[in-house]
Amino acid sequence: MSTASHSTPVAAVDHHERTQRWRHWAAAHPVAAYAILAYALSWTLWVPAVAGGGGVLVLILFFAGALGPAGAALIVTKAIGAPVHVWARQIVKWRVPVRYYVYALGLPALLFAVVNVELALAGQNLDLSLIGDRLPAYLGTFLLVVTIGGGLEEPGWRGFALPRLQAQHTPVKATLILGLIWGGWHLPLYGLGAVGPIAFVFFYTWLCNRTGSVLLCILLHASFTPALDHLVLREDSLGVDLAILTTLVAAAVALVALTKGRLGYDPSTAPADLDQERKETNRA
Repeated sequence: MSTASHSTPVAAVDHHERTQRWRHWAAAHPVAAYAILAYALSWTLWVPAVAGGGGVLVLILFFAGALGPAGAALIVTKAIGAPVHVWARQIVKWRVPVRYYVYALGLPALLFAVVNVELALAGQNLDLSLIGDRLPAYLGTFLLVVTIGGGLEEPGWRGFALPRLQAQHTPVKATLILGLIWGGWHLPLYGLGAVGPIAFVFFYTWLCNRTGSVLLCILLHASFTPALDHLVLREDSLGVDLAILTTLVAAAVALVALTKGRLGYDPSTAPADLDQERKETNRA
């Protein structure tokens, strides 16, 4: 009885100290803490899903794993004492000029239209009859991604990680770092194909910086996924992959050049609590 009565308080104190140490470390390294937690949450669900083959349980694990970045962002935001309402407000911010909705919904379709033109000019035969079948599939995939799919990653990548990376690095460097983290997160699902997000990441940074809206980034995500899946009017091949990569890289380079590397970033619009986080990081 005596041993038990004394062991519980000691265990509680140890747990409290470990929690406090983690909070201090996360406050000094918020993006690292976020990335580790996002990977841990998602991979814990995805690894058994990938190994499990098919079935309803696998689908549940897959979609639940996609919530890892948002869950990690919420946990780390609370742990470091940052205001959750500031983070959450970005997710529902819809009052932005209409041109940004046009960008979010239309840019992916435009880029993949360019891909089709490039393929045609290269002598590839496009199957225009696919358009009738692909448009309903495009809409279905869009709705899936925007409601329960990959679009729900955005409160993490753009809502939490991007502003903190840009507080420490130039917009281009911050975007590249985020692209590597974002791509690596997809490894259990896509293998080496996980490098793909690096080709897309600059378009999200500009939109997020210009609008401060994670909601718009969710719409952009939900537009890119079906564009990649359904808007190339021929079967996949090395030539198709090269045309997509070339187009995306060229467009990203043009965006960086046109914005002189700023990618729409305005330090004065960054969340005020990032100043304190930056001081914590510098002290560490």
